[in-house]
Amino acid sequence: MVATNLLSRRLGRGAGTVAGGRVGLALAPDLLSALSAGRECILISGTNGKTTTSALVAAGWSGTIARNDTGANMPAGLVAALAASSAGRAVLECDEAWLGVTMAATSPRVVCLLNLSRDQLDRASEVRSMAARWRRALEDLGEATPIVVANADDPLVVDAVGAAPRVRWCRTGTPWRLDAQSCPRCTARLVFGATDWYCSSCDFRAPEASAWLEADTAVIAGRRVVLHLNVPGAFNRSNALMALVTLDAVGVDPVEAAGRMEQVTEVATRYGRRRLAGRDVRLWLAKNPAGFTALLEEADDGVHDLWMAINARVADGRDPSWLYDVPFERLAGRTVWCLGDRRLDLATRLWYAGVDARVVDGATPTGERPVNVFANYTAFRDLAEVAEPW
Repeated sequence: MVATNLLSRRLGRGAGTVAGGRVGLALAPDLLSALSAGRECILISGTNGKTTTSALVAAGWSGTIARNDTGANMPAGLVAALAASSAGRAVLECDEAWLGVTMAATSPRVVCLLNLSRDQLDRASEVRSMAARWRRALEDLGEATPIVVANADDPLVVDAVGAAPRVRWCRTGTPWRLDAQSCPRCTARLVFGATDWYCSSCDFRAPEASAWLEADTAVIAGRRVVLHLNVPGAFNRSNALMALVTLDAVGVDPVEAAGRMEQVTEVATRYGRRRLAGRDVRLWLAKNPAGFTALLEEADDGVHDLWMAINARVADGRDPSWLYDVPFERLAGRTVWCLGDRRLDLATRLWYAGVDARVVDGATPTGERPVNVFANYTAFRDLAEVAEPW
């Protein structure tokens, strides 16, 4: 597999992170089970935050850990990551659609379920169908169900977890609710309060959580852990809470884990400071309405210019209509520079939101202020490849 990955890179056919895994699985379909046997595995899944949460869990666990830290999170990528490491512990981010297969193959000790929302509209399952798939996968494991660390603020995750026997619920403060306006059990309206939610008709409601956030403090089973993260954003405090509860489930002291998590300053170029066209830029990845909505909380700091870059290639999803579900109205009156293949679509949406949208063709905008760059998958990759270390 190593040779296959190397050949893939030399031929320019990709990053060489999954080619070997594909060949291995073609020759031995049970290879993922074989490679994970005897290892203590943690799985991280959800629509948003998998890569960052995995990085935080790995840092907090410390030591040598097998990881698919390139983001290749389907079976071929998992096989490649495990084949490349002899570590006895693994932290694997798993694509939502492959969670059931991966749990059955790896027998994880803990599964961390972050959230479920719309993503890649042209080829991903409808989000409630995904929740149903998670629920069936957990039910199929029966007594072999791992410890589940789950987001109590996401009704779709709560529905997916169902009656799993060992669940640690976290109240993360998730702001995105448009994918769960109605009850997944009876379809009646869900009512959201400041710290809970409930169905207006049946008994479906937010479960009682044992962990939550209070500003920069994580409260875990009554214990208070101050967070000093070096990755920005309120959503990353939520990711850190889920990571700490996951580590607590495998016996890692949360205070010690939080200290080690401070070492994470960027994740696969995300949040990192770079130089681009003479500007000091920070790169942020957002790929869907929930992700962009979370980033809007970081946009209005009065210090940074704001660029947005949108593509609609295969990895992004061909359908950019999700832009109309992002509350860009929060940026009304601001100036946003629009880049990427679908910059005109983005600029049109921003114009409707009352934003001063400026379309950038060719060279990046000039100026002196530092810049926040919000970009989806391939647009992010394109910019990261030409940006220089800060």
